[in-house]
Amino acid sequence: MIRTVHASDVGRVRSVNEDSVWIGATRHGYTLGIIADGMGGHLAGDTASKLALETMRSKLDSLPPDRKDGELSEALSDAIIEANRTVFIESSRDEKYHNMGTTVVAALLNGPEGYIGHIGDSRAYLIKDNAAIQLTEDHTLVNELFKNGQISLEELGSHPRRNVLIRALGTDSEVQADMAPVSLAPGELLLLCSDGLSNFVSQEHLGKVAGIHEIPLEERADRLLQLALLAGGGDNISVAMLEHQGEAAVPETKEWNR
Repeated sequence: MIRTVHASDVGRVRSVNEDSVWIGATRHGYTLGIIADGMGGHLAGDTASKLALETMRSKLDSLPPDRKDGELSEALSDAIIEANRTVFIESSRDEKYHNMGTTVVAALLNGPEGYIGHIGDSRAYLIKDNAAIQLTEDHTLVNELFKNGQISLEELGSHPRRNVLIRALGTDSEVQADMAPVSLAPGELLLLCSDGLSNFVSQEHLGKVAGIHEIPLEERADRLLQLALLAGGGDNISVAMLEHQGEAAVPETKEWNR
C-alpha cells in the first residue's frame, strides 16, 4: 500500500505562499505527487506554480492503466513539457507575468515503481533506514560551480548566488526535465520538497524525521515543517511524502495542508 501526505507553510518571511503542492491518485490508480516552487514576484510566482501543477494533473489524470516503465517516463516528461508551454505562453501574453517561472519535482508511480521528473532546485529524496538519499540534482549556478571545482562543498549552502537557477519551467519556450526511475521497497519512502525545506533542514535530519515509522505520515510532515520554521522559515516550505507500507501497493491518499 502506498500512503501519501502533503503539507505546505508560508514560512516566517514571505507574505504569500508561491509553492503549489498536490499528491494523490489519478483516475486509473497511479500515484502522482507534484511540488512547484514559483518565482517572479508576488503574483507571478503563485500563478506559475499553480499553472504548472494544474496542467500536469490534468494531463496525467487520464493516463490509461497498465502503462509500462518507458511509457510512464514519457507521460511524465510530456506533462512537464506541456506545463512549460502553458506557463511560457501566459508569461508572454501578460506583462505582469513577464518574468514568471517555477521549479517542479514530480513522481508518477504504478504501485511501488515509477519515475521522478524535475526542473530547478526542488528535490526528491529516498528515505531508507532513517537516511535521506538525494535522487535529484539541483539546476543551480552554485551546483555547476561545485561540479566544475570552482567552489567547495562547504560553500554550496552559503554562496551569495546559491538561489540562482540555470534551468526553470516556463522561462523559455523549450525545456528538458531530468528523469530518473524510482522503486520503493516496503518501509521505504519518497520525499519531495521545495528548497524552503532542503535549505533549512539538513539531509541527516530529513532522513531521521521522515523515517520514524512509529508515527503517522502527517506528524512526520508537520515535524519537518516545524524544523524549517525553527531554522528561520526564510522561504515557503512544502513537502510531499509517498510511503510503501507493504502489502498491495495501491495508493491511499490523505490530503493535509497547514
